[in-house]
Amino acid sequence: MNRIIVLSAGGTGGHLFPAQALAGELVRRGRHIVVMTDSRFANYATAFPEAEIETVPSSPLNSLAAPFKIAAGAAMALAKLLRLKPAAVVGFGGYPSVPVMLAAILAGRPTAIIEQNAVVGRANRLLMNRVRLVAAAFPIARFAPADASKIVLTGNPLRPEAEALWGTPYNVPEPNGPLRLLVFGGSQGARALSEVVPAALTRLPHDIKVRLSVVQQCRPEDIEQVRQIYANAEIRAELKTFFDDLPRRMAEAHLVIARSGAGTVAELMAIGRPAILVPLPGALDDNQTPNADLLAKAGAGWRVAQRDFTPDALAQMLPAAFGDPLGLARRAAAAHRLAVPHATRNLADAVEKIMEAA
Repeated sequence: MNRIIVLSAGGTGGHLFPAQALAGELVRRGRHIVVMTDSRFANYATAFPEAEIETVPSSPLNSLAAPFKIAAGAAMALAKLLRLKPAAVVGFGGYPSVPVMLAAILAGRPTAIIEQNAVVGRANRLLMNRVRLVAAAFPIARFAPADASKIVLTGNPLRPEAEALWGTPYNVPEPNGPLRLLVFGGSQGARALSEVVPAALTRLPHDIKVRLSVVQQCRPEDIEQVRQIYANAEIRAELKTFFDDLPRRMAEAHLVIARSGAGTVAELMAIGRPAILVPLPGALDDNQTPNADLLAKAGAGWRVAQRDFTPDALAQMLPAAFGDPLGLARRAAAAHRLAVPHATRNLADAVEKIMEAA
């Protein structure tokens, strides 16, 4: 049995966590993992301790140098793949995956990509009609491959900390009890949340402010100002630039305010928590809005465009949300009903299926 499987991913958490989850599952199944990425992510050895790391050149797709660097990366990746002869090559999106996946297609290896968002990203759009399998975290809203039969709804593989909290029961806020609010803006934080949320919370009625318990991720340049606003308003708040236990914080929250990246939405579904989602404006193809709409249309949360995300608007939303604790519980349950169980296993099964068909 050919034990080698090559994974290729970009460097953001939305790409990295699913790749880590699949690598762990495939190692448990006796496979040997090789991770191919560009030189910026050579420290992947810490993220994939049981894998070999190979680097190939790449470039953002909108760069003038992109055609040349991607061509050079594809040539280097092709030489590596011809040497390794992997049983399958799996791409997780992001521009570092493009040369590797192009090389895998040229080499005739079984190929798969996973799309974590409801809108297929640009890197995956370049590849989706040439690979054998398109694994989808969510139903694809835009830019589906021409051959719909190659799409398999696997769900989005979760980091182990989130998987362990699958379907954690929602603790309905008690009358006069704490109101636990979690605020974060993705792996790098978000200036808009640091500006709008504290200003909104200071506008809330006193009987709500005294019950608030806020956990908020802030950018380093914002954290002291946000801390001072909460202190002046006598609002209990724990602020950090990064939470390494974010899934646990999510499970403890009564309500989440966040961006709507693929990883965030998948974890909200898996754990089952209501959220006010503010899609990142300017994201390529506006890919966060359809992610947020999945929750909003299912009655699991609210989607607010950033132009409408103002202190006054949020200060009106929060009393209505916290004033209906059973409604929050219903939204939590609705979020969890959207989750696709066993996503990591589903993806590993789908990858092994294309290997067997080769």
